[in-house]
Amino acid sequence: MKSNYISTYLGNRFFPLEPRIDDIDIEDIAHGLAYQCRFNGQTRTFYSVAQHSVFVADLVPDELKPAALLHDAAEAYLGDMVKPLKLLLPEFSRIEDRVTEIIGERFGVDLQHHPVTKQADLIALATEKRDLMPFSTEDWSSLTGVEPVDDRLMPLQPEQAKRVFLEMFERLFP
Repeated sequence: MKSNYISTYLGNRFFPLEPRIDDIDIEDIAHGLAYQCRFNGQTRTFYSVAQHSVFVADLVPDELKPAALLHDAAEAYLGDMVKPLKLLLPEFSRIEDRVTEIIGERFGVDLQHHPVTKQADLIALATEKRDLMPFSTEDWSSLTGVEPVDDRLMPLQPEQAKRVFLEMFERLFP
């Protein structure tokens, strides 16, 4: 199993089936999230998971911002799998949960989905659907009763999203 690792931006090796706290690096996370497009790339323009994470963190109270910023951090190592596939692959969800747990330990934050963070994630999702997926006119059951924010999203390029993510991280984790 020595070759079952993911090479990271910084040249680290990350073993998804045996994640180790020492293999977690915030720059690898920021870079990986900044270069992944939400919704499997099925958007009108590129919009990164890093920008989504900052958006969610901006929607929650200060005490929840660290967890909100890192709520999708495992996706930097495992990818942003679309929900229909994730539901079909329960083993993937177990791996993702373990990676999330290790990331939480690394940064000293509880990454269990707090109800307020989950609601902020849904508000972000509703906003992203409205602004990034104009041809997706069907209702999404997970968004029933959830209203998007008034402001329109302004998608960032990957390097900008990475910078904004790292700046917020530095403020929240001095």
